[in-house]
Amino acid sequence: MAGWLLIIVLLLLGGTLSTLGDLLGSRIGKARLSIFKLRPRRTAVLITILTGSLISAISLSLMLLVSRELRVGLFELDDIQAKLKESKQALLPLKKQRETLELKIKKAETELVKLGKDLFAFRQGEVVIASGQSLGTFTVKLENKSKAKEEIENILGKVNFNAFIRVKPGKKPISRIVLVRRDHIKRLEDQISDKREWVINIRSASNVLLGEGFVYAFPEALPNKNIVRKGEIIASLNIRNIKLTRNFLQKQIKILLASTLAEVKRRGAFTTEIQVDSNSLQKLFDQLEFKKESILKLDSISTSNSDTADKVSVRLRVLKQPI
Repeated sequence: MAGWLLIIVLLLLGGTLSTLGDLLGSRIGKARLSIFKLRPRRTAVLITILTGSLISAISLSLMLLVSRELRVGLFELDDIQAKLKESKQALLPLKKQRETLELKIKKAETELVKLGKDLFAFRQGEVVIASGQSLGTFTVKLENKSKAKEEIENILGKVNFNAFIRVKPGKKPISRIVLVRRDHIKRLEDQISDKREWVINIRSASNVLLGEGFVYAFPEALPNKNIVRKGEIIASLNIRNIKLTRNFLQKQIKILLASTLAEVKRRGAFTTEIQVDSNSLQKLFDQLEFKKESILKLDSISTSNSDTADKVSVRLRVLKQPI
C-alpha cells in the first residue's frame, strides 16, 4: 500500500511541477525576461530545464526519504556486494568443514546404532555369575604379617580359576579375568595382618555373562567366630490360627526364614541362604489341624554350630501358645 501511495504522490507532484514549470516558462517568454544575459527564448528553455531537474530532485528525495532499501541500494550497494563476496569466500572452507563434520556425525550415528544392537544382543546372553555372588570363601590365620600379600595372591588365583571355568567353559584358565581394585587389596592386607582367624569372601561386582572377558570383584573380610550354636532358636514368629491355610503358612515360613537370614547376617555370617530340614518342614504342614482361635509360634532352630564362613541350617518347629 505504501508503494502505490508513493507512486501516486510522485505522479501528482511531477504533473503539478511540470505544469508550473511550463506556465512559468511561457510567462517568462512573453515577458521577454532575461537571466544571465540570455535571450528571452533561451531563458524560457533554461527555466523549463531547471523545473524538470527540480521535479527529478524532489522525486528522488521523496523516494529516498520514504524507502530505506532505496537509500541502502543507492549509497551502500557497492560496499554490500564487496562484503557479500568476501563472506562467500570465507564460507567456502566452513562449508567444506560442515560437510566433513556431517559425514563424521552420520558415520558415528550408524556405528552407535550398531553398537547398541550388538550390546543389546550381548546382554541377552546367559548370566553365569550374578551380581553379589560369592566367587570363593576362605579362612586364613597368619602368624607372620609379611605373608599377607602372598596369601591374598593365592586366594585370588583360586577365585580366578573358579570364575574362569564358569565364564569360559572348555578353555584353559591361563589368563587373569578376575579384577580387584588395588586399594581394596591393600585394605584386605591390613585387615588380615594380625594373628586372628579371618574369613575372606570374594564377591562379583556385577552380572557376568557367558564368554565375557573380565569379572570385576570386591573382597570382604570378617573375623571368624561362632554365629549360631546347635539347638539355638534364631528367629520366631507368632501367628493367629484363624482360617489357616497351607498357602498362608508358606508365606509365614518365608517371612520366618527371611528374619533368620537377616539375624545371622547381622551377627556376621557370609551365607546368602538358609538351609531348611525337609523333615521338619513336612511335619509342620502336617500340624495344620490346630483348633481355631489359638496362637501359633513358629521357630527356626539351628541344627549345628555355624561359624562366619559356614552355611546355616535350621529346622522348623510350631508350638501352640496359650491365648
